[in-house]
Amino acid sequence: MELLQLHYFRTVARLQHMTKAAEELRIAQPSLSKTIARLEHDVGVPLFDREGRHIRLNAYGGIFLRRLERAFMELDEAKREIGELAGKEQNCLKLAVSITKMLPALMGAFARAHPEVHVRQFLAPVPSMLRQLEKGEVDLCIASLKLEGPEIEWLPLLTEEVFLALPPGHRLAGRERVALRELERDPFIGMNAGYAFRELTDGFCRQAGFEPRVAFELDEPDAIIGLVKQNLGVTFIPASEWKPVARLLPHRTRIAEPACYRTIGLAWSKRRHPTKAASAFKELVVAHYRRLAEEAGGDGTGPAT
Repeated sequence: MELLQLHYFRTVARLQHMTKAAEELRIAQPSLSKTIARLEHDVGVPLFDREGRHIRLNAYGGIFLRRLERAFMELDEAKREIGELAGKEQNCLKLAVSITKMLPALMGAFARAHPEVHVRQFLAPVPSMLRQLEKGEVDLCIASLKLEGPEIEWLPLLTEEVFLALPPGHRLAGRERVALRELERDPFIGMNAGYAFRELTDGFCRQAGFEPRVAFELDEPDAIIGLVKQNLGVTFIPASEWKPVARLLPHRTRIAEPACYRTIGLAWSKRRHPTKAASAFKELVVAHYRRLAEEAGGDGTGPAT
């Protein structure tokens, strides 16, 4: 069994088409067909179902592909780890986040301490984050919803209360506490569906016994506050993000029931060797959130437990 055979197999399995795979690999189709046939002979079973000109990965092939992807990932990790040890690994940090408010402080501190590191940051919903981690496309993820998977490590950083931001003149604006059910008929303004904080807050509403009526969905938190200020709806806001918007919406309302909290955490793949840049950023993030919790005191935030 040769590495080239395995590479050809991955391509055919991905495209499910022998001619397209041969074109992508830039080899003759008969040669590719013979290579796949030799691989199947070595494995001992057919890996594809063939119907005329059509080819489809079968159950045996699916098992073989899953194991093969892990093997190729380990090979890539070995090359990366050796490259870093030999001083050849590119100084790059790839980061996926679902929270943008904390990025300027984190990026500024990291850039001052490690000016040689190039940072690539992605704003992504939870399913995309998981895929990026599993495929090795990012080193770390910071999210407000726990990332779970057999190969995912999750480190809670900070637990904080989630409040309601109500527009001026709202019927409940003078109240210190409200039950979330009291806003069942109100229009909500939130992040686009799929993002961690949106999934979390939709869950709060379901706990309260209703499905939120979302009037506006955006991917920019500052725009959300602007729409609330224009009396177009209400929104959820975490304790750590309140101070910057307090001048626009001076009153925040505590949710009496259900209990509304979020936990910010850091995730990475257990299978991937951490680069020096990723390890350094991880240390900085942990220290940043520990300091944030200490400074906030009784303001609705605290260290994750």
